[in-house]
Amino acid sequence: MTADEVSALDKWYLIDAAGQVLGRVATKVATILSGKHRPHYAPFLVTGDHVVIINADKIKLTGQKLDQKVYRHHTLYPGGLREIGARKVMDTKPENVILEAVTGMLPKNKLRKRMVKRLKVYAAAQHPHEAQRPEALTV
Repeated sequence: MTADEVSALDKWYLIDAAGQVLGRVATKVATILSGKHRPHYAPFLVTGDHVVIINADKIKLTGQKLDQKVYRHHTLYPGGLREIGARKVMDTKPENVILEAVTGMLPKNKLRKRMVKRLKVYAAAQHPHEAQRPEALTV
């Protein structure tokens, strides 16, 4: 089966993250994006499907993660380490919490960026992908 034939079989999944635990949703999404749920999985091809996540602002973090978890990035300038707490990220851009979790669970290779492009995350319940007829998926 060639890569073109595989891409023609792509499915779209819709996941409602309201009340779901972040890690549980992220592992399910990472499995779908990498294509490990399909019988023709190949680690050197992007064989995964598209995933749309709605209600990202209603996702749960267990334990004390909301207060203790810190997201870090460096600006590549001296002294440029930036830290933002999970509570502030959830208030401003809750999509980034899910995006960071899923990205960290995908393989660290050249295909990672192409896999992440198939993930669409929205804070509200509306999304512009109704034309693709996404199949509802429970976690």
